[in-house]
Amino acid sequence: MTTIALSLHILGAVIWVGGMFAIYVCLRPALATLSQPPDRLQLMRVVFGKFFPWVWLSIALLFASGYWVLFTVQGGFAFAGAHVHIMQGIAWVMALLYAWLYWGAWSDFREAVDGENWPQAGKDLDRIRKIIAVNLPLGLIVVVIGASGRWWT
Repeated sequence: MTTIALSLHILGAVIWVGGMFAIYVCLRPALATLSQPPDRLQLMRVVFGKFFPWVWLSIALLFASGYWVLFTVQGGFAFAGAHVHIMQGIAWVMALLYAWLYWGAWSDFREAVDGENWPQAGKDLDRIRKIIAVNLPLGLIVVVIGASGRWWT
């Protein structure tokens, strides 16, 4: 069961952090090749519409598997290494930022794109970009901690 939990934990991290990386570092700059802002905004509406449900699933997998391992394998918070506490703290910050993104900027962005209010959609997309610009480095830090923290002394 531990192997399954850890595998789900890794998959959740790869999907969420890898998705942010692909969108922010690869897709976002490539959008400049589309000449019309409505085309770019509609594409991002579709991309985020497909990606965000996977983020919710990833968050559920990460917290469920992480706490399962923490309490059944490691014996709880008292026996966990510093890396586990750091990972958990950053994970909560990331999840709260994502919730803020999802119920704020993403909700506003969908409404603006669906109403073809392109200037507002651009502003909302910039809010999403800024939140991802914070969450992506946090996610990369957590990945490094998750991969190396066990060997910290």
